[in-house]
Amino acid sequence: MNIPSFIRGRQWLAFVLCLFALSAWAQEYPVKPVRSIVGFPPGGAVDLNARMLGQELSKLWGQPVVIENKGGAGSTIGAASAAQAAPDGYTYLVVSPAHAINASLYKKLPYDTETAFVPVTQLVSSPLVLYAHPSLPANNVRELIALAKATPRALNFGFGGNGTSVHLASVLFNQLAGTDIVYVPFQGGGPTLVAILSGQVQLMFGGIEYLNHVQAGKLKALAVTTTRRAPMLPNVPTVAESGVPGFAVEAWYGIYLPAGSPPAIVSKLNRDIVRAINSPEVSRRYAELGFVVVGSTQEQFSAFTRSEIDKWRAVVRSANITAD
Repeated sequence: MNIPSFIRGRQWLAFVLCLFALSAWAQEYPVKPVRSIVGFPPGGAVDLNARMLGQELSKLWGQPVVIENKGGAGSTIGAASAAQAAPDGYTYLVVSPAHAINASLYKKLPYDTETAFVPVTQLVSSPLVLYAHPSLPANNVRELIALAKATPRALNFGFGGNGTSVHLASVLFNQLAGTDIVYVPFQGGGPTLVAILSGQVQLMFGGIEYLNHVQAGKLKALAVTTTRRAPMLPNVPTVAESGVPGFAVEAWYGIYLPAGSPPAIVSKLNRDIVRAINSPEVSRRYAELGFVVVGSTQEQFSAFTRSEIDKWRAVVRSANITAD
């Protein structure tokens, strides 16, 4: 049946008006407070990133950004809350590598990691550092590998939390270096730090926030985990260049929206966040903390998170690690 041309014209006009309304909505967004969900308790690196970003976005928007800490279950409680939120741009999720790791670490999640969210942008990245107790008779990764192979299961990695990025970094190191260093779990990063400072464990992967202990001579920094040397540690080599090709682990933080969020809102949020984190004040603060500003496109962040999910799935499965 032929549709009269005047009806087709009205439908086309309605379509154009709808697009115009969506565009105007995106330009006005946000017109009320925005929730920033963090899947960890206050005080950690994810929370720090959320608050730095939220403060700058509040200035930019003239609307408050309310931080909601929903810690527990490796950040999955917070992620589930964000996945169930209305896809209107007024709730976003701040994530860390745990978000990619959890996709394979948990046998069952209350959401699908790859379909429940829309990637917005990666905020920043930073290296982990391979720390050693000063008594360890190895001053670089090659010496560590030689020592570990000469004395199997005599050395140990401390880490806080099964399935965390620092745990999986230890697993990946053993796999790629061909070593058999024992894993010793603790209840969080604080107890792990106490253990290595006291010599209870000899090694750990940790954040750059522990560098003050290196400067005080209480720890040694053997290597950084990123593909390039860290700006804060130009004289410390990477693990990969020190005899473990292919080793690459980074701490990273990014933003997701619930699936179904309007593309215009996703794009505006991406632009505003990239603008915020590249502002002189915020970028300066990030540099002081050892973070490298990224501010990726939606497409780049989507590809990056897929690669992180695939990488950690291989490590988790090969080592038969589970959080259930």
